[in-house]
Amino acid sequence: MQLNDKRTINGWAYFDWANSAYYLVISTAIFPIYFSNVTDDTIHIGGGTISNTALYSFSVSAVYILIALLSPLLSGIADYTGRRMYFLRAFTMVGAIGCIALFFFDSPQHMWIGTTAFMLGTIGAAGGLVFYDSYLPIIASEDQYDRVSARGYAYGYIGSVLLLMFCLLMIQKPEWFGISSPTLPSRISFVLVGLWWIGFSQITFKRLPADTPVGYDGNLFSRGWKELLQVWQTIRHDKHILRFLSSYFFYIAGVHTVIYLASIFASQELGFQETELIVTILLLQLVAIPGAILFAKLSRKKGNKLSLTVQLIIWVMICAGAYATTEKWQFFIIAGMVGMVLGGIQSLSRSTYAKLLEGRKEDPTTFFSFMDVLSKIAIVSGTFIFGLVNSIMGNMRYSVLALAVFFVIGIILLSRVAKFRINTQTPVAE
Repeated sequence: MQLNDKRTINGWAYFDWANSAYYLVISTAIFPIYFSNVTDDTIHIGGGTISNTALYSFSVSAVYILIALLSPLLSGIADYTGRRMYFLRAFTMVGAIGCIALFFFDSPQHMWIGTTAFMLGTIGAAGGLVFYDSYLPIIASEDQYDRVSARGYAYGYIGSVLLLMFCLLMIQKPEWFGISSPTLPSRISFVLVGLWWIGFSQITFKRLPADTPVGYDGNLFSRGWKELLQVWQTIRHDKHILRFLSSYFFYIAGVHTVIYLASIFASQELGFQETELIVTILLLQLVAIPGAILFAKLSRKKGNKLSLTVQLIIWVMICAGAYATTEKWQFFIIAGMVGMVLGGIQSLSRSTYAKLLEGRKEDPTTFFSFMDVLSKIAIVSGTFIFGLVNSIMGNMRYSVLALAVFFVIGIILLSRVAKFRINTQTPVAE
């Protein structure tokens, strides 16, 4: 097919518009606080008890363990079978059905429906991205990767914010929609995300090229893991890449744990209502844009290492501030700080890794697959530690302090990465 076709590229970007709604509306804004409000503070499982916060945290850990195990298999399927569209459709349906099923989570008695549906939604969203990303070299030339990828990000941001604003209106003014049940606006929001996901993804399915199955040899699952092991054998002999990825593992665990659990913290520790939290997240999204620009400029002037270090110090301050926060207005300041560093640290981490890989003859795709699996394992670690500390101490504030330790370790490990290796465009020999 023709590369850089405008209609095809726009169709591809619409998938970001479709599935980004899940990440913003459900996993970040509405579902965490809804889960906290609908379930009992203490949940009995078997012969023991667990807090609802810990259960939510452990469910995130469990789903990302599964995704981390599946990632090599999914990458192999995308690379060697050519059946991208088939699996993209399948994961979209799984995720959307999970969202719609959340409608039936209306009481503590239906908690397991809510937990299972949330996990299905997360599997659908994360699993589908593997196949979505794999279309990029099929529809665009290499010199257009950055532009096309940025378009997808922009579509995702605009679409998810628009839907979240509508959901906010419905939650804040339920009488305008003839709604009297206190849980119904949120439950309708979950359904809307599922329908939004299915509906707009149809544009993507129609415009992207059809599957062209190709022959392949061997076991795809083992092949995927063999490729990752080969990357590890290479990385472990490069101390600077190894130190950077070790740093990345710790701080990205903290970042993603904050994303998933900040809403519950605001609800249980500070008494935030659903509407207040959604407004906070919308403001956070707006702050994230100038924040990403600011740290990108700092990186160009002073280098990646300094820019990342400054952001990690701010993350430590965020955790310390959250631990000491007792008033809502203080949390708004904390949320603004999160917005300033949220987008920048993720984008800069990827570009820093790319600089460290400069000059290598190996295919960078596999190296980034390794980084992707590492990030998912990091999410498991961060959310599990958060839930464990909360279970032991009975207070989320101590869990937040535990996240600060993740960022401190990240700073220490990053300090041992050679500055010249990540601040130059010139390949440097080891």
